Amino acid sequence: MAAESCARAPIVNAMTVDVEEHFQVSAFEGVIPRNQWKTLDSRVCANTERLLRIFGDYEISATFFVLGCVAERLPQLVRRIASLGHEVASHGYGHRLIYDQTPRTFRDDIRRAKAVIESASGAPVLGYRAPSYSITPRSLWALDILIEEGYQYDTSIFPIHHDRYGIPVSPRHAYVIHRPAGVLVEAPASTTAVGPLNLPIGGGGYFRILPYSWTRWGIGRVNRLEHRPAIFYLHPWEIDPDQPRFQAGFLSRFRHYRNLHRTEARLRRLLADFRFGPMKSVLSTAPVPEATGQPALALPYQW
Repeated sequence: MAAESCARAPIVNAMTVDVEEHFQVSAFEGVIPRNQWKTLDSRVCANTERLLRIFGDYEISATFFVLGCVAERLPQLVRRIASLGHEVASHGYGHRLIYDQTPRTFRDDIRRAKAVIESASGAPVLGYRAPSYSITPRSLWALDILIEEGYQYDTSIFPIHHDRYGIPVSPRHAYVIHRPAGVLVEAPASTTAVGPLNLPIGGGGYFRILPYSWTRWGIGRVNRLEHRPAIFYLHPWEIDPDQPRFQAGFLSRFRHYRNLHRTEARLRRLLADFRFGPMKSVLSTAPVPEATGQPALALPYQW
């Protein structure tokens, strides 16, 4: 058939941005007291505007996971993102790790964030990403609360080993979770499988610290061999090499500041090498299996 002889259309990957200040990252928790946040130089608006210009140069739409406290202070920034045709989703309100919260405080956090972001953007919030991918074996209860609070998809599980996050036995691609309260699409952070290991390829520090060729190879491998989209993420502060330096531990400083001066050029190469779109569009077109009835896709934990 003619359709079978045609080359596959290029896969559209998800481009996502976690909108937060440079001082709100988990690496600086305990170094910068939260009661000092309001006294620090805010750089998130200028950095996000810079990302918006870059995306405009390549005519792509993305998903911006906005912190509720940022949306509350800068509603004009959220309106700007939405007005340019990007999807606006939730990064929670106060950038607290889920496993450091109780179910009640987590519910309050995501409910408050959803209300603030929807008010600023004028559009429904469908998606959520936890600070530092903090849905882990000890916080899987959060998925039930996300369903109950009206979220339709989550992208908070990283199927790797890491000192702060990760469920390495989790499925590597998006799947549907069925719970008594309803359903939720889980879209894990992107990895490529090399032997028994899942290796991260989807952005953030892995994009800055490792050579660009690693990200290009990994995303290309997922697209070409698995015919699946990758989910790429970054933060506005990652294109800001002039941000203030804080005296954190060596590992935190290495993870946060390494190669900031290279990020924008690498991002432009990435946007030229692959196709990208927002999460809601990618999830609506990519195959999303059901977790129920497929043991290989089910998380092997009691919720």
